Amino acid sequence: MPPDVDPLVPGLPTGGSLAIVGNAPGIGATGPAIDAAGCVVRFNNALGFGDGTGCRVTHLALVNRGGQAREWLVDRGFLERPVVRAAQAFILPFPILPAAHNVPEPICWTREMLTLLQPLGRPIHLLPEFLHAQAQAGLAPWTSGTPNPSTGFLVTLALLLGRPAHAKPAQAYGFGFAGWPGHPWSAERAWFAAAEAAGRIRVHPPAPQER
Repeated sequence: MPPDVDPLVPGLPTGGSLAIVGNAPGIGATGPAIDAAGCVVRFNNALGFGDGTGCRVTHLALVNRGGQAREWLVDRGFLERPVVRAAQAFILPFPILPAAHNVPEPICWTREMLTLLQPLGRPIHLLPEFLHAQAQAGLAPWTSGTPNPSTGFLVTLALLLGRPAHAKPAQAYGFGFAGWPGHPWSAERAWFAAAEAAGRIRVHPPAPQER
């Protein structure tokens, strides 16, 4: 492994081809290109998995805070979902909140997600606390206040930090930079554009009429 690389997702090859697949509609028939990548990272409910966006997933990132995680925990069929069954490893983007900080209304479901996923016997990677500070600093030039990065942004940042500077650009599909209004979408779009200009990533935008 190159000496300048400290991967935040252990076991992810640092220099091979990498497809990062978001969930925006309008991604098109990109399945063959995605499936040809050495590593394929998908998110949450993985829109298009098994159809237009291909059928490979080496790492599945699952948000471990908020209502989406709570929904999965009460879904008895969650572990039988095709994308969950196909995933070789899981990424949880948020560190565990201390119990005293998770009241009166719980928002952190990390312990419960670990309990749910561990019987599958596959690696589960929690992204470190310091990554969130780096993410906020990276978004600061394009927003004000303290930005709340999306799962897609956090995981993409972690993946790029774990790749050597000379690696081929990661390929990003299905990032529409829209959704929950608490995330700084315009700042994330600007950061992706800067990373693309630096040769670190190539963004394949979804069809404009479907963003």
